[in-house]
Amino acid sequence: MNKSNRDLLVLFKQELMTPQAIEHEVDWLHELLFRVERLDNFVPAHEIMDLNKYKIFNGDFHIKKYVRARTEQPFVFLSNLN
Repeated sequence: MNKSNRDLLVLFKQELMTPQAIEHEVDWLHELLFRVERLDNFVPAHEIMDLNKYKIFNGDFHIKKYVRARTEQPFVFLSNLN
């Protein structure tokens, strides 16, 4: 897990936390985000709306291809299903 390319702003309710406790919470949060942001977990929660073709794509292949391409097309949207 590469932590160097992620900026997190973490706000705590408790004012009196040791630096080790803060580091533990940030490590736990990073691990949680790493698991959630995996492509296998990302794909079932999204669909592609292509307004050029008037189609909605929700298959794994189409979503993975769109995310990996990293190119934006006009009127093609990645929509969260939640």
